[in-house]
Amino acid sequence: MHTGLVVSSEEKWVDVEVVAKHIGVRRESIHRWIDRRGFPAHRVGRLLRFRLSEVDEWVRTSGSAMGDRAGRSLNEANDEQREEEQM
Repeated sequence: MHTGLVVSSEEKWVDVEVVAKHIGVRRESIHRWIDRRGFPAHRVGRLLRFRLSEVDEWVRTSGSAMGDRAGRSLNEANDEQREEEQM
């Protein structure tokens, strides 16, 4: 998955726990966004790994539950909103 983003070779790979804490959402939201919204994730064997610079870029440009909800049905947006409020 190439985003055209220049990533420092010194930037560390992080796991889903770190990403969830970084952007203030639950792990389940991250997994849902990977499946439904093109969230930037890399598979290393069976593990998912992330670069925070790619995550930050995705949040800024693609939107997340915290931002633009365009392109999804009203039911999907409402379901996601309810799940996040239960955190």
